[in-house]
Amino acid sequence: MPELPEVETVRRGLEPVLVGARLTKVRQNRPDLRFPFPDRFVERLEGATVERIDRRAKYLLATLSTGETWVTHLGMTGRFTVDGEQLGEFEEPAPIAGKHEHMSFCALQDGRATRVGFADARRFGFMGLIPADQVEIHPWFAAMGPEPLGNGFSGAHLAEAFDGKKQTIKVSLLDQRNVAGLGNIYVCEALYRARISPLIAAGKVSKARLETLASVIRDVLNDAIAAGGSTLKDFANAEGGQGYFQHRFDVYGREGQPCLADGCAGVVKRVVQGGRSTFYCPSCQRR
Repeated sequence: MPELPEVETVRRGLEPVLVGARLTKVRQNRPDLRFPFPDRFVERLEGATVERIDRRAKYLLATLSTGETWVTHLGMTGRFTVDGEQLGEFEEPAPIAGKHEHMSFCALQDGRATRVGFADARRFGFMGLIPADQVEIHPWFAAMGPEPLGNGFSGAHLAEAFDGKKQTIKVSLLDQRNVAGLGNIYVCEALYRARISPLIAAGKVSKARLETLASVIRDVLNDAIAAGGSTLKDFANAEGGQGYFQHRFDVYGREGQPCLADGCAGVVKRVVQGGRSTFYCPSCQRR
């Protein structure tokens, strides 16, 4: 599933095409993805102008002139295309044409029409239309924690959220109620940079180490966004170039390889936590 930096990369690719554009010739090719499309979806989109496009956790939110917000979750294989060019490809290649394109529309801006499509081969993605003033209280968002790149995220927040928790810190960081948008890859990388074992109980990590962790999480995400996301196979950004942060992974996917930390003779280990692979160095990531 795409993580926060990949979704942010797609948002930045859509922004110059959609913001200020009027949606015309909207076409819906099937009744549902993971969930049914909203009632009268085409009618409610057609003619609307996109005022802004934001990201909340791993969701894309386009604020419309109609007073509604168009919400998209990419699922595992959701792909936006602009004039036939794919904005993002993440963990695996996925078809973007033919029967797999489930929605398309023209974005009309300054007299220029741009064709935008949405394909989803596995159909785990979904879309919704929510009144703009009710997004934060909608069930998809109401229980979410703060954005890790926002002002509400800090070591103090983590200390409060993790107080007394026996659940491991790795699993706790993936809980969207604690922090919105963090995913498996970047949690592994952040815990490694902070030298914190993913196996320690969240409630046993000191406030000082949580302050360090919060700062490191921001750095890891910003590094990945600056690099255009992580290419696990064929990810491509809006300009057609590939992200390259994966070439700087310190632990993710490096099972059995030497730890990269100076002076550490450890070897990267893989364990499974909460159904997800965790990569870490037992030698320098302390409990």
